[in-house]
Amino acid sequence: MFGFSLTKLLFTAAVIVLIWYGFKWLRRVQDERERQDRERLKGGSTGPRGDPDAETMIKCPTCGTYLAAGAPKSCGQPDCPYPG
Repeated sequence: MFGFSLTKLLFTAAVIVLIWYGFKWLRRVQDERERQDRERLKGGSTGPRGDPDAETMIKCPTCGTYLAAGAPKSCGQPDCPYPG
C-alpha cells in the first residue's frame, strides 16, 4: 500500500517537473509585464506618440527661450510677439 513502485515515482517526478516549469513560465510572464511597464514609464511613448503629459514647445524669436505652444507667455522683452 505505501510501497515504492516505479509508477508512483514517475508520477511524482512528473508532477514536480510540471510544477517547476509552471513557475518558470509564470516568472517569464511577470518579467515581460514589468519590462513593458518600465519601457512605458521611462519614455517609450512620449510626445505626439501618445503621452498626455508631454507638451509641444515653441521657440521665442526674440529671446530664444522655449514656451508652451498652447499658451505662450511674454518673455518680458519689449518686442516679444506673445501677449502678457
